[in-house]
Amino acid sequence: MQEKTPFHSGFIAIVGRPNVGKSTLLNALLGEKIAIVSDRPQTTRNRILGVSTSENAQVVFLDTPGMHAPRTRLGEYMMQSVRDALKGIDGLLVMVDANAVGKQDRDIITEMGMRKEKKILVLNKIDLVRKDALLGLIQSVADSGYDHIIPLSARTGDGLETLKSEIIAMLPEGPRYFPDDTLTDQPERFICGEIIREKALMHLKDEVPHGIGVEVLGVKKISDGLTQIDATLYCDKSSHKSIIIGKHGSMLKVIGMEARKDIEALLNAHVNLQLWVKVREDWRNRRDDLRTLGYAREE
Repeated sequence: MQEKTPFHSGFIAIVGRPNVGKSTLLNALLGEKIAIVSDRPQTTRNRILGVSTSENAQVVFLDTPGMHAPRTRLGEYMMQSVRDALKGIDGLLVMVDANAVGKQDRDIITEMGMRKEKKILVLNKIDLVRKDALLGLIQSVADSGYDHIIPLSARTGDGLETLKSEIIAMLPEGPRYFPDDTLTDQPERFICGEIIREKALMHLKDEVPHGIGVEVLGVKKISDGLTQIDATLYCDKSSHKSIIIGKHGSMLKVIGMEARKDIEALLNAHVNLQLWVKVREDWRNRRDDLRTLGYAREE
């Protein structure tokens, strides 16, 4: 009688400084988009959970906000999300941009390298790095305490299968924590709000994105093929409101059109998306506003 192959499972956190590609990696590992991406630092504000299930293993990934020195209550919330994600994990992916490794990256590499969990140092964006520079980087971090150092490009997929294999090898024997068809624990309302914010990040000027929050006021199924979504974009300066709306509403229209397309793919339904813009001055430091926008825990 053939022995049954043991099932392996576990929680794997993904950490690194802002804008190194953690969310892009999570989406690539899952083969589906559940985390928004942009070239703006600190795009991810919440811990995002993604589940990858195969015949013999289930990996629960925890994508985290970029590690940074917080200057607002929102920043403090983001860093607490990182600390929370590191509790009780089975493995750790520490990620750096191989094309721009600075002191903050090396401090994170050193700090995380001292943790007891099994660890992989992921050198991302190798499609942008010269081979000799990459080899030099690998040599410089070879003794940092990691079980593996894996160069890859989350954008192109180069090196991704190697990473997947090593992640599976890190997992202990364990149960299925989620049903096989689970991709994330985030509700549709949250993902819809993040999609709207992603489109705003794509099109707005550098000074605006950090001050944008999205509140989804309602998701209502009108019929089998139509869903009504109402959402408000909040900014913390009056001068930003006109930028977000654009001349004759042109910018808000672009944000809405692009968000609607992605949301329709997510919900597999036609969507009537209504967007408004309101000013909430200094909302990133106001506890009630942070709670309303999903960035503060109930006390």
